[in-house]
Amino acid sequence: MTVLSQHRLKQVREAIADSGADALVLTHLPNIFYLCGFSGSNAILLVLGDAIHLFTDGRYTIQAREEAPQASVHIVRNPLAEACGEFLRSRSPRKRMRFAFESASLSVVEWTRLKKAAGRGIEWKPTTELMERIREVKSAEELDAMRRSARLASEVISEAPDFVRPGVAELDVAAEIDYRLRRKGASGPSFETIVASGPRSALPHARPTEKRLQKNELVVLDLGAILRHYCSDLTRTVFLGRAPARVRRWYKAVEQAQEAAQHALRAGVAAGSVDRAARRLLNQHGLGQYFVHGTGHGLGIEIHEGPRVGRSQKQEIRAGNVVTLEPGIYVEGVGGIRIEDEVAVHADRTEVLTTAPRGLLEL
Repeated sequence: MTVLSQHRLKQVREAIADSGADALVLTHLPNIFYLCGFSGSNAILLVLGDAIHLFTDGRYTIQAREEAPQASVHIVRNPLAEACGEFLRSRSPRKRMRFAFESASLSVVEWTRLKKAAGRGIEWKPTTELMERIREVKSAEELDAMRRSARLASEVISEAPDFVRPGVAELDVAAEIDYRLRRKGASGPSFETIVASGPRSALPHARPTEKRLQKNELVVLDLGAILRHYCSDLTRTVFLGRAPARVRRWYKAVEQAQEAAQHALRAGVAAGSVDRAARRLLNQHGLGQYFVHGTGHGLGIEIHEGPRVGRSQKQEIRAGNVVTLEPGIYVEGVGGIRIEDEVAVHADRTEVLTTAPRGLLEL
């Protein structure tokens, strides 16, 4: 096992002990990948003592052994939860053991199978965010992967003048973005690419439609790449034509709100204080009512991870966190403006990972 994986396994063992359990059953696929490297779509991972046991099906016989050489691989035909439970029963522990499981990702059906197959010698302990809290702090290797992913996405969004123009459908713009992400090496977009124009740009999570871009309207582009299993996420807003004074004022306010959030972001502060910094700035411009979501979120293997950067979040920002800072305003019937970047938090500084220009782009 690599030094990095040994460190991760040590962290997981400590977290298991802190939870009051003796072992852990992982069912959330991103957590399984994080710990053992297996990227298949069907798996259960058992952390038991010094060993990790990976249960999957015959489709992944070769892949599991290649990606997770440190794990004991069990290729099974029956449901994975049942196979895992039968394995536990076969171990016949001398004392009653406490097994933690991921309550947020294990269905009632699978939980019933697991418990029934394992028998009565096990006490089951539901856990939440045990692995997720560990994953929030990125290693140097993870940060390097995220820099590359952020740089790739930044290159694509910087090419917007090549294909964002009046007359092109939102769906076609989104398809071009996804094509360029893959052409530059991404395994795919990290979420469904958002292209929202005109009044539709006031929808924070609008899906692209057949609507065609028109002159003298706002266009919000929100995209990300998956590269080496790590996600990126950034947003830019463009105006098709010469932006009126009102739009310029709004854009400047959002830009300043993001700067305020970045200034407030550092190791040791509460996540909520970062959100309040952005919100305070928009309130000063009389735009606070149009800011309808949190200032940001963590990301990594998944596009949404901890810590959340919202007004009520008391969780402390830690060195190694990577978060988005994405204040925005959304005016119904007019349009929306959002500026989003990824920022890595270090012990003594912050580092903006996305590199695309942030100024208002008029096309």
